[in-house]
Amino acid sequence: MLPYAPSELILNPDGSVYHLGLRGEDIPELIFTVGDPERVSSVSKHFEQVYWTKNRREFKMVRGSYKGNEVLVLSTGMGTDNIDIVVNELDAAVNIDPEKRTNRATHRKLRIIRIGTSGAVHPEIPVGSHLWSAGALAFDALLPFYQHDFEQIAVPHAPLQPYVVPGSSNVPQWEGLYHGITATLPGFYGPQGRNIRIGSTFAKALDGLHDVQVGAHTVTNFEMETSGIYALAHLLGHEAHSFSALLANRATGDFHPDPSVPVESLIQKVLEWAVA
Repeated sequence: MLPYAPSELILNPDGSVYHLGLRGEDIPELIFTVGDPERVSSVSKHFEQVYWTKNRREFKMVRGSYKGNEVLVLSTGMGTDNIDIVVNELDAAVNIDPEKRTNRATHRKLRIIRIGTSGAVHPEIPVGSHLWSAGALAFDALLPFYQHDFEQIAVPHAPLQPYVVPGSSNVPQWEGLYHGITATLPGFYGPQGRNIRIGSTFAKALDGLHDVQVGAHTVTNFEMETSGIYALAHLLGHEAHSFSALLANRATGDFHPDPSVPVESLIQKVLEWAVA
């Protein structure tokens, strides 16, 4: 393979990837991602040791150890546009030689685990619940820019047809954990059916979204990152998981009175599961 050109793979003078500022040796196999930079400390406070902290743009990163395991937690910001940067640069840092600019002879497989928040669309899922995404419906605009063979399906009244992105075969299990298909949307207001001062074209689709069947699961929730993480991890040969604390239920109109409680509970459970 010819070397990746400097305009294709942009590296910093020290050989680190452009946005994250990380080199391969900075990145362990186990990585936790959160959308909100403020949530990084909610995860890292459980680490036994903290080795370093870095801040670059919206990307806050803490490297440490948890129960004897090397771990990294980083904030991605919101949306699959940021996920495009994060997952590609994590992969490039560990699987491309920065001096030769060619693929390394040995592929490193990362385990990328999102700990986030989400809104339920199924009326029977109470707020405060935890959910693992068995797959995702990509309503975002990321995948049309990549070569892939993900299937598109029709969703009634939706302004576009989403791609079906599979989840991991390593299925987590703990009491009270829901499994379902997560719809990933490219925004918080109109794309999630909210009508503020501009009418949403997704509002009617949202009403019946929980009836959409994908394999053995129906659509249970929506957010803004999961499909990007699952799709890019799948295409690049990594394992990915997305866990959500469901803070709202759009079908019932409920919102959790203290979001920090289910989020903190989810962090603890995911950390324990990840190293078990």
